[in-house]
Amino acid sequence: MFELDLVLLSRLQFALTAMYHFIFVPLTLGLSFLLAIMESVYVMTGREIWRQMTKFWGLLFGINFALGVGTGVVMEFQFGMNWSYYSHYVGDVFGAPLAIEGLMAFFLEATFVGLFFFGWDRMSKIQHLIVTWLVALGSNLSALWILIANGWMQNPVGAVFNPDTMRMEMTDFFAVIFNPVAQAKFVHTVAAGYVCGAVFVSAVSAWYLLRGRHIELAKRSMAVASSFGLAAALSVVVLGDESGYLSTEHQKMKLAAIESMWETEEPPAGFNIVAWPNQQERRNDFAVGVPWVMGLIGTRSISTEMPGINDLVASAEQRIANGIHAYVALEQLRADPDDTAARETFAETWSDLGYALLLKRYRDDVQNATPEQIAAAALDTVPKVTPLFWAFRVMVSLGFYFIGFFAFAFWIVSTGRLRRSRRFLKVALWTAPLPWVAIEFGWFVAEYGRQPWVIEGVLPTFYAVSGLSVIDLVISLLVFFVLYTALAIVGFRLLLRTIRKGPEEPAPVTPGTVAPDQIAPPSAPAH
Repeated sequence: MFELDLVLLSRLQFALTAMYHFIFVPLTLGLSFLLAIMESVYVMTGREIWRQMTKFWGLLFGINFALGVGTGVVMEFQFGMNWSYYSHYVGDVFGAPLAIEGLMAFFLEATFVGLFFFGWDRMSKIQHLIVTWLVALGSNLSALWILIANGWMQNPVGAVFNPDTMRMEMTDFFAVIFNPVAQAKFVHTVAAGYVCGAVFVSAVSAWYLLRGRHIELAKRSMAVASSFGLAAALSVVVLGDESGYLSTEHQKMKLAAIESMWETEEPPAGFNIVAWPNQQERRNDFAVGVPWVMGLIGTRSISTEMPGINDLVASAEQRIANGIHAYVALEQLRADPDDTAARETFAETWSDLGYALLLKRYRDDVQNATPEQIAAAALDTVPKVTPLFWAFRVMVSLGFYFIGFFAFAFWIVSTGRLRRSRRFLKVALWTAPLPWVAIEFGWFVAEYGRQPWVIEGVLPTFYAVSGLSVIDLVISLLVFFVLYTALAIVGFRLLLRTIRKGPEEPAPVTPGTVAPDQIAPPSAPAH
């Protein structure tokens, strides 16, 4: 029970810091590209209003970026503090994309963020525009490498377990980079960030329009946000479908739990719109479904079977039994590295070693596990179905809502009815928090749905924690909670204060004078 408490606290601490951090990341991703679009219009048209827009939204971006950095740095240290065995076990693979993210993407982003703010009067229009696009590129590269690391946790390709070093070691760097799960997660996540940025800009613009302030800036900002947001919202749904399709190949249990599909159905499987899962009896007490839909989405065919939870548990029992052979062979290799027969057995069975480690919750001598213990360990591969089922449906419902919202916004803007549509402006204002709700639910589905694995099929979560005391974790958890809550409050108040203040108005140009950005550079002296 002590170990379970330790694992629970370690998971809770990492979830707390990750979900706080991800309050700021999506807005950074979304605003970075919106800034680049706005400044591009400024460079092409030379109209001062677009420069004013870029600087105003850039200030909000800067506040959010600083808070994202502050909350994100701590997370990487937790791998060594709270998850030391995880770091030992897979650090040779997992550390590579994190190092690249820090050395290449983060420093690229941070450097050009500084140039963005302090380079307005020190660079030409084109030079500053290039800087702004590099800020957007750096933000997305940073997300790419983080999601490559996370995608490997979901689908550990390009690596094998070395019985001599007792660690996973990378065998194919390009397989890790081009992991289909990582690529699908990247495009889906950044598209969700673009939706978040577009909703944020729409909500703030709606607030200005409702109060009759900064009308020209708000109208143009709403126009950019509505078109950009519509494209992003459509992308989120399409790319989310791709993530679901890949789960059919690599994370069958997660997908079955999301669907609350306990029994394998005849293909194509139906989709449960509403259900009340009964985890104890492994069935649904109530369900309303649509025939064929899940099979078509999950397999893109009418003949491919999608296994249910109960069949996947039976498959896990077989993998645990096979993993016991790998565990025994590994013990023999540790005693005698020259044991050829043990090395051959391990080479044939090592892919199921992680399943054998699930038995460590029940006994240390895995090789002597009883059938009842094997069955219990196999049942542990089923995540909690009810929260996953409903979290997924909230996320998907909001995704379709954003498509409708931005489609209507685009129509309102295109027909010149924006200022007269006060009801829509109020809806836009109240839509502001919904992207964060959808995004946090999405991360919950992705990470909680992977349990009991910290590395899918390779390393159980309970096996990856550090040997800390419960008191240590309780203290650090409370400290992080207080610190991150304070940062979130400070960040929220800074954003609100900046929004209330509004953009800086351009200096008026009196008759007979020339605006600063229209002054031509001095000609070369005559010789």
